[in-house]
Amino acid sequence: MAVAREEAAPGDLMKICIPTEGDRGADELICPHFGRAPTFTIVDLEKDELKVIPNNGSHMGGSLLPPEIIKGAGAGVMLVGGLGPKAVDLFQDLNIEVFVGASGTVAETIEAWKSGELARATRDAACQEHQH
Repeated sequence: MAVAREEAAPGDLMKICIPTEGDRGADELICPHFGRAPTFTIVDLEKDELKVIPNNGSHMGGSLLPPEIIKGAGAGVMLVGGLGPKAVDLFQDLNIEVFVGASGTVAETIEAWKSGELARATRDAACQEHQH
């Protein structure tokens, strides 16, 4: 599952996080609202491994923000359907690249990212209804 992207160092791209609806791995559907996703699926491209972690962030009653959980899991890339401007800023502060426009399953989302179909998240292009 090698990925070549110019904008980041190879080590930064080895673990990808995708907000998901459950724990079916590569066949799981992505969750359209990353902060309220029941799970996060972490894909390690270097090791060709996948693991699912629960979202125990602040939106779900925990104390950490979802981007902090994702950083703690070692992900350097986040693939989402969309997110708000505050989340874009927090991911940027944590040095996590975010790409928007994801849909379908985990496997479909990774393929869309690898083929350049997902756009880099920017504050200006963020979902304005997600002011968190």
